[in-house]
Amino acid sequence: MADSGTGEKTEKATSKKRKDERKKGNVFSSKDVVTVASVLIMFFALRLWFPVIYTNYAQFFRRFADYAGTRDTITINMVRNFYMDAVILIAVTVLPLLFLSLLISVIAYGAQTKFLFAQEALKPKFNRINPIEGFKRMFSLRSFVELIKNLIKIIIIAYLVYRFLRGQVEPLTMTLFMEVDQAAKYILDSVIWLVTSICIVFVCIAALDFVYQRWDYENRIKMSKHEVKEEYKQLEGDPLVKRRIREVQQKFAMSRMMQAVPTADVVIKNPTHFAVALRYDVDIDPAPLVIAKGRDEIALRIIKIAEENGIYVTEDKPLAQAMYFAVDLNREIGVEFYDTVAEILALLYKMQNKSI
Repeated sequence: MADSGTGEKTEKATSKKRKDERKKGNVFSSKDVVTVASVLIMFFALRLWFPVIYTNYAQFFRRFADYAGTRDTITINMVRNFYMDAVILIAVTVLPLLFLSLLISVIAYGAQTKFLFAQEALKPKFNRINPIEGFKRMFSLRSFVELIKNLIKIIIIAYLVYRFLRGQVEPLTMTLFMEVDQAAKYILDSVIWLVTSICIVFVCIAALDFVYQRWDYENRIKMSKHEVKEEYKQLEGDPLVKRRIREVQQKFAMSRMMQAVPTADVVIKNPTHFAVALRYDVDIDPAPLVIAKGRDEIALRIIKIAEENGIYVTEDKPLAQAMYFAVDLNREIGVEFYDTVAEILALLYKMQNKSI
């Protein structure tokens, strides 16, 4: 069956289609890759940053306890000072982690999209609030895959947490007899181990999700054969239009060539199949110039115009045919034709009582 309308989308997207989709902000990316990278790096960063956090908060609470034990009254200045100290403490300990989290998300997303920033994607699209389109997205294959993926994540997290708690019940009770810093470090190490185990599994899920997102993106931007043909026409031009343009160009070129025939000095023919019009002006032309040439019907037209304008027409079958194929239009004749053409021009000048 002939491909009609948009047709079935079976063709891979062309480079132009990919560029257009990229300009719209339609690129593939896996949110799981961003999430796993953020969680994994953030928890290891938290592990490295924890001594700084613990030291700063311990000093703050010790100072607060000292104030509480040595002061009978609390003044506004004291409250203001502790408030500013708390703000600075939170800024020093939390902001670096927040900045790192933001940086990881940007890098993880940018690595997938080549740091694309598409203004068109920021424009409001009313189809996003269309309830019909919303239901279509809700019950699409993409939504079903996301649901299954999230269920798998929940099951894996629940299983790993269950195993972790079952094996840590007794060790966690021992933290009651440890120093605060030792207990905190043990709990943090245990949580890091749990998160690492979860992240290892999630790395595999993210890798599979990355492959799926790429496959889904390639399917979504596929083109029909009709779309490929239309795009080719836009890039290369419609063959019918290009042919018409060539015809018009040839017509104008032919018209200009015929207009130049009356300025020729001589036309050499063969006798009706080929015709070459030569012009030779001693003052400006280093050698005789081919200003018109043609074969069959065009040759007859050149001969007719030449005769109508009193241009000398002579017959030389080998010369006419050789110059037709060897010399381009508006180009000087080759050295191999000099002697023969010189004889013809000499005869012409003699007939016109001209001297070379």
